[in-house]
Amino acid sequence: MLNVFTLDNGRLKGGLFQEEIETAEDLAQSRPVWVDLEDPSAEEKGWIRDRFGLVIPEDIVDEDLEESARFYEEDNGELHIRSDFLIDDDEAPRNVRVAFILYNNVLFSIHREDLPVFRLLRLRARRIPALIEDAKDVLLKLYDADAEYSADVLEGIYDKLEKVSARVLKKDVNDTEAGEVLSAIAREEDLNGRIRRNVMDTRRALSFMMRSRMLNAEQFEESRQILRDIDSLDSHTAFLFDKVNFLMDATVGFININQNKIIKIFSVASVALLPPTLIASIYGMNFKYMPELEQPWGYPFALALMAASVAAPFIYFRRKGWLR
Repeated sequence: MLNVFTLDNGRLKGGLFQEEIETAEDLAQSRPVWVDLEDPSAEEKGWIRDRFGLVIPEDIVDEDLEESARFYEEDNGELHIRSDFLIDDDEAPRNVRVAFILYNNVLFSIHREDLPVFRLLRLRARRIPALIEDAKDVLLKLYDADAEYSADVLEGIYDKLEKVSARVLKKDVNDTEAGEVLSAIAREEDLNGRIRRNVMDTRRALSFMMRSRMLNAEQFEESRQILRDIDSLDSHTAFLFDKVNFLMDATVGFININQNKIIKIFSVASVALLPPTLIASIYGMNFKYMPELEQPWGYPFALALMAASVAAPFIYFRRKGWLR
């Protein structure tokens, strides 16, 4: 899918502030400031090559690129930036690689999935006039929206961990609840880690733009403000990491307590059954003839003694409180 965005007094112009391009003629008639390619086909890449003279490599959004290939500038003036953007999906949260190319005052973005940050920027540009002046503003506003989106996701993690805390810190936690809690904690920890990776990647991209001297004074100051916002998120991710560790340790502790209760039952049973086993062994040994023929009360006496030997440990354990 290929969408183009034009400017009208700082607003992204189009039907829904974007124009979906279906033919090469549609692209030739547009004067975009931002061209967004979502999982582009070979034909759409050909339109970009013919219209703008820009060749988009096949592996531009591959995940196995060298670190040095994430930020660089070509001899013809193409500025390449590759960044990861977060998708907070309930089933599978993930980071999606986006390749940006800044060429001839037009920003090209290539990615395989639709991104919440891109939708957020379109909504902002519709509400706020004079928000964007050129292609570099589009890129900066995307990173700004990315930092805000990460903050919103962190707030969601706070809320979900509060619910998990209420379940963990109640009086009794059975093994089924503990398993559900561990699953929820693991998901939030994974999401928190993805946020840390996402903001780290955004910080690197902004630092590259500031070092490359491609920004004017106002854009440079905006980049510094975005970096300060990102720095404020670090303390939150660190706090959430500590909270996740606490809840994980507490849940594992409850699981160990439940297992110890089961082991205690077997331990008490084995100790209580040891004396009657000893009595039965002594009674059944070293008789020349069957004891029933000479001692008619032998069986009742042995059974009573065995029952008493079982009851005594249980009474003792109960008084000690070990059976609770």
